[in-house]
Amino acid sequence: MTDIHDKKTRSFNMSRIKGKNTKPEILVRQFLYKNGFRYRLNYKKLPGKPDIVLPKYKTAIFVNGCFWHGHENCKDFVIPKTRTDWWIEKINQTKNRDLSTSTELASLGWKVKIIWECELKSDKREQVLEDLIVFLSKK
Repeated sequence: MTDIHDKKTRSFNMSRIKGKNTKPEILVRQFLYKNGFRYRLNYKKLPGKPDIVLPKYKTAIFVNGCFWHGHENCKDFVIPKTRTDWWIEKINQTKNRDLSTSTELASLGWKVKIIWECELKSDKREQVLEDLIVFLSKK
């Protein structure tokens, strides 16, 4: 199957995809700030440059896009019908890197929380964010 866009259009579309300050990240950050939590963003001194770092709680939070990080059993994670092998390899590399990063952070004594993009949809958002506060309050 061929791509429905020409190379120039596909390149433009892909260039518009952000890696930082995504809507799901901003939503989590606003919630944390409103509830009195202070944090650092994309902290380069930690493995994987976590999206949100709460040094006081020694917690790293990753807000993962379901497609880009291969969220299993999620309706938002669908392998594209073009260049399927390439996409599978790319997403598997991302999943392996995520696992390695989480393991490394844990070995350094950091708690790791992964929040999936689909969990921040309006029907689940409130519960997921409340669970985040519970997660942070655990020692």
